[in-house]
Amino acid sequence: MPDSQRWSAPSASCRLEWRPSPRLIAGLPVLGVLAALSLLLSGFPRAVTWPGAVLALSWGVRESRREAAKPALEVELDGEVVKVDGHTVADFRVFWRGPLTFARWRDSEHCLHRLAWWPDTLDPASRRELRLALPPQTPARRRRSVAP
Repeated sequence: MPDSQRWSAPSASCRLEWRPSPRLIAGLPVLGVLAALSLLLSGFPRAVTWPGAVLALSWGVRESRREAAKPALEVELDGEVVKVDGHTVADFRVFWRGPLTFARWRDSEHCLHRLAWWPDTLDPASRRELRLALPPQTPARRRRSVAP
């Protein structure tokens, strides 16, 4: 019916900011300390545990600093067009794993980029807004559960 009213509106635009998670930044050095302690309390020889403990502790601190140094990004979804920091991207996908939200896309040089929103950086209202603004994604085809 050409005169019938359209009931579904196109997806609304959504603008979100990604920033590093303060909880993750604080948790990485704690993981380094716990890894160092687990090595020191293990049954390995001391010649192995002390260098390993120093390495684990420095890894935790380095990763925390690296995460804290990441710049904030603005993700804008407007129908089928997705922009990250004002640049149009291709193959934008969003995945949810419990309270975590992951985004993956390719830039104009076909380089793969990833983001992870933690619960302290993406509140439930913004998570819902993101779900509603996403372009429709085709589900993966499932294999048959029985023989033909």
